[in-house]
Amino acid sequence: MIRLLHLVLAVVMLALALPAQADELRPGYLELTQKDAQHWKLVWKAPVLGGLATRTKPLFPDFCTQSPPVARLENAALVADSMLTCRQDLAGHKVGIAGMDGAFTDALVRIAPLGRPVQASRLTRQEPTIEVATVPDRWEVARSYLGLGVIHILEGYDHLLFVIALVLLLSRPWTVIKAATAFTVAHTITLGGATLGLFGLPQAPVEALVALSIVFLAVEIIKQKPGEPRLSERIPWVVAFGFGLIHGFGFAGALREIGLPEGDVPTALLTFNIGVEAGQLLIISLCLAVIALLRRFKPVALRPAVLAASYAIGITASFWFIERMVG
Repeated sequence: MIRLLHLVLAVVMLALALPAQADELRPGYLELTQKDAQHWKLVWKAPVLGGLATRTKPLFPDFCTQSPPVARLENAALVADSMLTCRQDLAGHKVGIAGMDGAFTDALVRIAPLGRPVQASRLTRQEPTIEVATVPDRWEVARSYLGLGVIHILEGYDHLLFVIALVLLLSRPWTVIKAATAFTVAHTITLGGATLGLFGLPQAPVEALVALSIVFLAVEIIKQKPGEPRLSERIPWVVAFGFGLIHGFGFAGALREIGLPEGDVPTALLTFNIGVEAGQLLIISLCLAVIALLRRFKPVALRPAVLAASYAIGITASFWFIERMVG
């Protein structure tokens, strides 16, 4: 049990070393849109953080020439527009990102040829190029954004800690499921609305409120007393719904950083949200399994383990809140 406590503390304390903008997911984004038989519009979005802006550039076949890029800084990313003139059809040839081996994040690529379905995929250090298909798979956009949603909830450390804290607070599967459902419904509303431009909030206060929501749950866990349910325990679905609205704006900010493929916005938005839910269910399942094991084999250690994790989560979230408030 001492080892378990040490492991819990080590994992959460590691989050203290992570950036304050823990919610930000910043892959690169390469888009090729065919204008006529020989010309393609090329848009390359490289986040300043992660190494893409300084170490990489678009890669295309030798029979293509690129016009001088017109660059601008947009939302902490370098965005460059140019035209690609190709003497041959790109189908059957590879495009991608050169220099990915020196970067710390991945990139999305979207290829929109004339008269053929859109092709979309994810580029990594291991696979920095993609072959332009003659008949692209229509489900590529869905698969790419589904994977991004899963990765975001697992690597978006503030959302991750919120879900863990929610499970630690409620601990009972059925209660957790109801609260998680309310959280899902709420952040789906704000994620969709903010992404589609129906409403929105500035990202800086949203990030601070996300951190504060984690602090609130940590305090609620620490103040728990048998037979004296707190507000978050009496109406957990209401509390989860309220915080879910805030977290939805955080998800929307991350999705704006990634970029949505023109013409495939509904598919990308839906599958990204499904991916977030899949990652969330994975976290909840793992946490409930650990709680169930402790409750069965070492019940006396359950409360100390929960308290240790809650203090570590609260300290981490407080650090994020202060840093986000001071900028």
